[in-house]
Amino acid sequence: MASLKDLRNRIASVKATQKITKAMQMVAAAKLRRAQEAAEAARPYSERMAAVLANIAGAVDAVDAPPLMTGTGKDDVHLLVVATAERGLCGGFNSQIARLAREHARKLLAEGKTVKIITVGKKGYDILRRDYASLIVERIELRDVKQVGFTNADQIARKVIQLFNQGEFDVATLFYSQFKSVISQIPTAQQIIPASAPLVDAAEETSGNTPVYEYEPDASEILGDLIPRNISIQIFRALLENAAGEMGAKMSAMDSATRNAGDMINKLSITYNRQRQAQITKELIEIISGAEAL
Repeated sequence: MASLKDLRNRIASVKATQKITKAMQMVAAAKLRRAQEAAEAARPYSERMAAVLANIAGAVDAVDAPPLMTGTGKDDVHLLVVATAERGLCGGFNSQIARLAREHARKLLAEGKTVKIITVGKKGYDILRRDYASLIVERIELRDVKQVGFTNADQIARKVIQLFNQGEFDVATLFYSQFKSVISQIPTAQQIIPASAPLVDAAEETSGNTPVYEYEPDASEILGDLIPRNISIQIFRALLENAAGEMGAKMSAMDSATRNAGDMINKLSITYNRQRQAQITKELIEIISGAEAL
């Protein structure tokens, strides 16, 4: 049984931890609003970019389409771009993204495909290197970046496009967590190469209201500039979604840790009071017994 001094020290330690978790919860809550606004603001732009891409792609023959849209014609080598957070203490946020990527890699390897991995974020690298260290070809960390910007996403996109132009892979898939709410982040896999243009609505197609556009310069030339930018935009959106999801998950995790610390303090305080009461009772009995002996 722990002594009274040990119990006092442990209660003081848990109280100090509770103060830290409470402070981290408040910091995450303060950062969440800005990160959520940035993620929600990026969604309409990325969706509109995909719609424009689909519109132009419909006017281009497969022969004239750029390789980033048509692909190499094979799917033997797959590149997985796994975007996670740089820090932990956010519940299962990072592990859920890594689990989705791990399951996808396991499925591809079972089919006899070659898998290569680029990790964006320290935690994703730490998790995936346990099983797939030999498959990781690039490790990108944004720890020194105060606020993630489009420049960071564009650098990642340029690296991916460079590997594609060098013939290093056939299909690229982006893994991130889509922010829904403070308690809900959905791990998502999105193919970015070959660029998958959304289908035109069948009702709109049959209604005859679809406008016809003439492009200057040529539509294939426009796609050659538009698709690399779209890849950068999709990666940027993924980074913003991850930033919001990380703050939401951290806020929930620190709230749970604070409440658990409070429960532990209560239990330790009850144990301390009972043990102190038992010790006082024992001392009184010894005093009374000594007095009666005299």
